[in-house]
Amino acid sequence: MADHEPEDTGTTLPRRQLGRLLRDARTATGMNLDEAAALVQWSRPTLSRLERGETGRVRVNDVLALCEAYGLSEANTAVAQGLAEQVPAKSWWYAYGDLIPAWANLYVGLESGATALTIFQPLIMHGLLQTADYARAVDRAFFLDDTDDELERRVQIRVQRQHLLTRSRRPTEVSVVLHENVLRTVVGDNRVMAAQCRHVADMSTHDNIDIRVMPFRAGLPLGAALPPFTIMDFGGSVRGNNVTEPPQVYCEGYAGSAYLEKRTDVLRFRQAFDKLQQASLDTRPSRDFLREIARRHESER
Repeated sequence: MADHEPEDTGTTLPRRQLGRLLRDARTATGMNLDEAAALVQWSRPTLSRLERGETGRVRVNDVLALCEAYGLSEANTAVAQGLAEQVPAKSWWYAYGDLIPAWANLYVGLESGATALTIFQPLIMHGLLQTADYARAVDRAFFLDDTDDELERRVQIRVQRQHLLTRSRRPTEVSVVLHENVLRTVVGDNRVMAAQCRHVADMSTHDNIDIRVMPFRAGLPLGAALPPFTIMDFGGSVRGNNVTEPPQVYCEGYAGSAYLEKRTDVLRFRQAFDKLQQASLDTRPSRDFLREIARRHESER
């Protein structure tokens, strides 16, 4: 966990995401900045600032001209237009399947570039810790119109995301607080839950993964219910961009998700997590508790 919060940057998440999308599209064509800028009658510094996410005012027609010059697909152009239309702010909300479609999930991109993740889950297992069977049960209930093939593809994406925790080179540092609700809420069936609890217990043995369980008896440490949230810290640039990503707080909801990067917001969530962690079992007792709950699920099959 960071000892202090950096100052707020002059860029915002939608602007940086737009910059990355356009930069990736330009490099895919083989064009350099000068060549691309000339196509839309811009100066090189203007296009460079846009790609770094440092442009406060973005004209949608200019972005659409760049998309056309780069030969972007209709879907990618729609994403770029949606990002361009966002008003710069230190928080950002998007609805599922609207601005950022499932195949270009914003959270997954940020998650993969993070060097540290701080996670609180009050009811459902976090995606990075889900077994395939648990993920399949969750997605089958949420994505009612998915075919079996589409469902399986979603599960495999979830499994691939988890590699960042176990890779041999620079695995992501993760601190997790799971409410006891997560372990006792039956997703799928008791067989699925028994395997899920054992899996989390095993994951907690990795040096880079700290998992703690907040028991029912802890009550409400903050005097209020908190939504599931993830604090993402970035030790350097994301995807090769020379702009350092500021810490992000991601709060997930049923109808959409909120991204917060204002310094005071990030600090407030860090302080909240500290209190949640203090109210939780220590690492080893949490692991023992996870295995105890796994045995209970097994006995109830």
